[in-house]
Amino acid sequence: MVPLIEQRGAIPVGIIGYHISPMLVFAVSLLGSFVPAPFIYLFFNKILAWMKTIKKLNWFTNFIDKKIQKGSKDMEKYKEIGLIAFVGVPLPTTGLWTGSAIAAFLGMNFKKSMICVFLGGVISAAIITALSVLAPAILGL
Repeated sequence: MVPLIEQRGAIPVGIIGYHISPMLVFAVSLLGSFVPAPFIYLFFNKILAWMKTIKKLNWFTNFIDKKIQKGSKDMEKYKEIGLIAFVGVPLPTTGLWTGSAIAAFLGMNFKKSMICVFLGGVISAAIITALSVLAPAILGL
């Protein structure tokens, strides 16, 4: 559930570091990453608006605005498919948290957004799980 790390950190640590079953790590990390998504969607705009009223947080709100604006350009064009693809690419700042925030920012439908964020999370978790299983085998670890 930790922002920025989410599945990208949990899956390799679980599989490579602790030798936990890849399927169990996949399922737990996917569900753990998804738990905050509905809350982020529902409260993101309200919390961000409140934070913008506090001058000491300008650096943080500007950072968030830039990240959301960057991700939202492609999303506006492709909507649901764009949201799935955005969340599904396992790179920094493209996880379920950011996807939920972008969906809220764009005013996308709640139910569709959550389905898309979840599907993107499945894709991302599958890619990271496959890499976490294959990389040690290829490297002979």
